[in-house]
Amino acid sequence: MAGEDIVCMSGRELKRLKVMREAIDRHRTQKAAASMIGLSERQVRRLVRAVREEGDGGIVHKARGRPSNRRTREKVKDKALSLYRRKYPDFGPTPASEKLLELDGIEISKETLRGWLIGAGLWEKRRKRSSHRQWRQRKACFGEMIQMDGSHHDWLEGRGPEMALMGCIDDAANNVYGRFYDYEGTLPAMDSFERYARRDGLPQSVYLDRHTTYKSTRELTPEEELKGETEPMSQFERALKELGVDVIHAYSPQAKGRVERLFGVLQDRLVKEMRLKGIKTMDEANEFLKWYLPAYNKRFRVCPANPTDMHTRLPKHFDMDRSLCVKTGRAVRNDNTIVHDGRLYQIEDRVRTKKVTVEERLNGSLRMMSDGARLRHMEITQRPEKEPTAKTLRPRKTYIPPKDHPWRKRQNRLSRPVRDGSAPLTE
Repeated sequence: MAGEDIVCMSGRELKRLKVMREAIDRHRTQKAAASMIGLSERQVRRLVRAVREEGDGGIVHKARGRPSNRRTREKVKDKALSLYRRKYPDFGPTPASEKLLELDGIEISKETLRGWLIGAGLWEKRRKRSSHRQWRQRKACFGEMIQMDGSHHDWLEGRGPEMALMGCIDDAANNVYGRFYDYEGTLPAMDSFERYARRDGLPQSVYLDRHTTYKSTRELTPEEELKGETEPMSQFERALKELGVDVIHAYSPQAKGRVERLFGVLQDRLVKEMRLKGIKTMDEANEFLKWYLPAYNKRFRVCPANPTDMHTRLPKHFDMDRSLCVKTGRAVRNDNTIVHDGRLYQIEDRVRTKKVTVEERLNGSLRMMSDGARLRHMEITQRPEKEPTAKTLRPRKTYIPPKDHPWRKRQNRLSRPVRDGSAPLTE
């Protein structure tokens, strides 16, 4: 039967499966695997045994889709909420749980009670006070996380055009990659990430700021609300999600300090190096980066705590451009045409849906997709002129005034006979 060999897994389970496979192949010790995924050695041994016996499906939790055996009974939940409404309406979850145990004999954890109160509309989530920032330890493996950002600077010191450096740095090894573009935007970010992925592979996660390129500021559409989404995604965030890369947004520049410090160093060192080389164009600057960055990495690269490379290598036939593009939905008109970016396109294939997806690729090409199939299309550069139609003259309708019209009253008055036998008055 079709679909029997398909195993549904979450992103967390896929990462665990990769670590378990490395432990089975003896590329990593079970102790190191436990430290990487945050489990005990006993749990790692259990997962290794399950993967050996059941295959990839052994990593999936057996209780998925089933209610917990330790859940609190609905009768206790209803009693606790009733007592809260009656006796503790202004209490927080923590003191309320303490009073329910002390006075009413109902033992409930504060977090369980908090969830019940939020679900019943009796308590609101409160924003936590920002804590003091502390130093964060590097990731253990190369490819676990990269920090990515763009830097606007006078890189050529007035000798050439204004440029923005799209750069990224590995959090564990300090490996740097970068490329110059005209601006910091969606297409430059996608092109830079694709070049990095073609060279090293897909990282496990990307650390970004809240620039509009990486974090959308628009409101949710009705379609997104029906799908259950809580936050709108930018085009770049959507592309990384399709590729299976986690996106982490920083709330301050200090949170992604490695890439910020990298730009500080490059704005000093790289600018001077390009000055000595007499570089004046963007193409020359990008060619210079091909020599400069490998030498920079050789000098400043650090040895990760774990030598394992966590990048996901892509097969040759994998079409990364299918995700790393700007996707826009367009409505199909009755004449099988769509309007995109102020231009009119004729769809040559038969479309059964009323909406198609327009993909703007990094190479400047345009593709139209419907249900995963590519549609043939043609741009209409000149619209057909409408043929002039002969105007038909309609006979003018004679206006007949009503009996009480002032004109009739005046005519009647002038045409009435006179008593002395003289002729009526005429104008």
